[in-house]
Amino acid sequence: MPTLYLIPTLLADDTADKVLPLYVREVIEKTDAYFVENARSGRRFISGLKTSRVIDETTFFDLDKDTPPADTRRQIQELMERKRNAGVMSEAGCPGVADPGSVVVSMAHTLGWRVEPLVGPSSILLALMASGMSGQSFVFHGYLPIERQDRARALRFLEKEAQQRQQTQIFMETPYRNDALFADTLANCQGNTRLCVACNITAPDAFIRTMTIREWKTQVPDLRKKPTVFLLL
Repeated sequence: MPTLYLIPTLLADDTADKVLPLYVREVIEKTDAYFVENARSGRRFISGLKTSRVIDETTFFDLDKDTPPADTRRQIQELMERKRNAGVMSEAGCPGVADPGSVVVSMAHTLGWRVEPLVGPSSILLALMASGMSGQSFVFHGYLPIERQDRARALRFLEKEAQQRQQTQIFMETPYRNDALFADTLANCQGNTRLCVACNITAPDAFIRTMTIREWKTQVPDLRKKPTVFLLL
């Protein structure tokens, strides 16, 4: 049976030598079909690694939130029939976590593929590691509601869960809405609740800080257009 490789990508530009094991490059060199959120990003990532992989001889299948599952199933079945290995790549970090990659992974398991996750950067786990919050009990919620009242209710719920369960609550937002989410978090959470802001992880200008809501109100960071993970406890 073929192998489906779960291939981590970069969280920050020009950090491949810092965050990717050599084995990732070796897998890419011998794999010529990929399921990706964005084919252009996938090509750029592979080209940037400067492996022997020829981009024009590489197949990219789009896999985003709007991709019909029937298309993905047909593609992976065709690869299986031709006994071709394949890779799954996220836009940033590890595939299958907070991205559509889990769809093709689930199908691969059903069809009997071998599934191999490769080591690489995960913004969620790196943020948790650096937060000083509970790594024994935590929940990742992905994106919170966009509508402000719904988001306020969600934040109050997460804070309650954190307090009652002593459970780290992890969430994120599209970078251009980070400042709005940060402001709503300060407005809806209690002063002694701890908040970690993990921004531009692995980049030279990475910013990771844990303080109380009360302390954050006197030190508001600029998070505009910067990939950020938020953690509450």
